[in-house]
Amino acid sequence: MGGAVSAGEDNDELIDNLKEAHYIRSDLVERAFRAIDRADYYLEEYRDSAYKDLAWRHGNLHLSAPCIYSEVMEALELQPGLSFLNLGSGTGYLSTMVGLILGPFGVNHGVELHADVVEYAYQKLDYFIKTSDSFDKFEFCEPSFVVGNCLEIPPESRQYDRVYCGAGVQKEYENYMKNLLKVGGILVLPLEEKLTKITRTGQNTWETKKIIAVTFAPLVQPKQSITGGGRSVPLPMFEVRTLQDLARISIRHTLRQPMAVAEGRTKRRVSFPGARAMHRYGPRFERRRFCRRFYRQCVNSVVIHDSMIPTAAMDECQYPGGVEEEEEEAKEEEERGCRRAGEDLPEEDEEETTTGDEDEKSKSGCMRAEPPVNVLREKILGLPLPEPLKMYLLYYRDK
Repeated sequence: MGGAVSAGEDNDELIDNLKEAHYIRSDLVERAFRAIDRADYYLEEYRDSAYKDLAWRHGNLHLSAPCIYSEVMEALELQPGLSFLNLGSGTGYLSTMVGLILGPFGVNHGVELHADVVEYAYQKLDYFIKTSDSFDKFEFCEPSFVVGNCLEIPPESRQYDRVYCGAGVQKEYENYMKNLLKVGGILVLPLEEKLTKITRTGQNTWETKKIIAVTFAPLVQPKQSITGGGRSVPLPMFEVRTLQDLARISIRHTLRQPMAVAEGRTKRRVSFPGARAMHRYGPRFERRRFCRRFYRQCVNSVVIHDSMIPTAAMDECQYPGGVEEEEEEAKEEEERGCRRAGEDLPEEDEEETTTGDEDEKSKSGCMRAEPPVNVLREKILGLPLPEPLKMYLLYYRDK
């Protein structure tokens, strides 16, 4: 299932394509998708296929198509502090994205049939926490996974605000799935070859909406034991956070607040009704995508001679628009051209650049771009605290 949008060259371009096709419609879902590189959940030898809008399967490992995950994330209507149950949690890709939205006081549980897949999911989760540049930008609800058949959850188990099932649900199990929901909760599942959203409006009342046609492998039926009964699958515990963990969350939240305020001040204000929608899906979005692709075509078509240096032909991609848009696009493209010029300069030109006038260098704006700084990390490292406590606040991350 998939193929609804064009493939991207990287994770960001894949998300651009999903936005353009209106599979991703909210800023919150977009941030979660951009924060986690889909390729990180592929086996190394299959990473080249990660940015195609296609499902992927290898042995017991499975990822649905990006367009399906987009529809699921939008339909779940996630909010901070909710409880979420993922039936058929797989690699943990979806659960990790959900955790970025739920925040530290949410609940994030998953049930997966195969033990080797649960082990793989925990490896990927640990890799995300320890290495991802996005981790410090969110307050995270870490998922917990258990091995078992999701059709063997005890009926007395606690209910959840949001439930997703990643396998085709037979009609006879529809009520079983509904009973996992709290009143007011949302269930998203493939039912009768349609991705379906079910909202529990009362103790015995429901609202059902069909989203899109899908094809999923059906749920695996529980195996009967010799005694005739199935094996019960206990869900992860609803654990109360320790005081130490709450202190870490509070400190990181407090340090992050000035950063969020600063980011908010740098955003341009919406000057007229509909401007935000125009920014996300309108002409400027189209211009950026066209310019990026046109730029690649131009650079690829240049024949480099001994005495010639290819220059970025981004200026030809200018379009009529507001002054603010033109200035911002010009600034971005100048930075790209500078980075490229710095990489392509011959040795003799590099010597001239290093000995040239620094004032001219600053005027041209072609200073080599510095790597992004993790402000939260720098603030924590600057605290007057013992090193072990600083590492605890950093979740023992290496960068």
